[in-house]
Amino acid sequence: MLDSMRKRAIAGLRIGDSFTISRTFSRQETEQFGDLTRDYNPVHYDMRWAHKKNFPGLICHGLLVGSMICEIGGQIGWLASGMTFKFIKPVFFGETITCTTTLQQFEDDGRAKAEAKFVNEKGEQVCHAVLTGRLPLAHERELLEIIEEEHSTP
Repeated sequence: MLDSMRKRAIAGLRIGDSFTISRTFSRQETEQFGDLTRDYNPVHYDMRWAHKKNFPGLICHGLLVGSMICEIGGQIGWLASGMTFKFIKPVFFGETITCTTTLQQFEDDGRAKAEAKFVNEKGEQVCHAVLTGRLPLAHERELLEIIEEEHSTP
């Protein structure tokens, strides 16, 4: 069955369209992300260091949290050309973060700009991102629909 984000992308996106996902981050995911990126900052691994940095606990990698935009981008066929993140508050293991990405600009040639807002369970904004890239044009959306049909399960 097609993901609703993918269906919306195939139908054609417009300025103001928003997509929202939520995810809970675990210590294991942070450790795996650290292994992939070789980012072994002790603020993610050592409680003594986290306390020295005035955090009550270990924190998730900021870019792991920021990577939530990849799920949305992947579903709508966004080809990223730029990303700017502002990390506002730390995200701790077990926290659920909601990311809402909203299209702000969309040109005829597919160039687009979007804004992503990341909020924790308390309603506090933890991250903000501005994204640039390209969205699928009409002929690309036709192929995207074919690809989806080929990969859908009965």
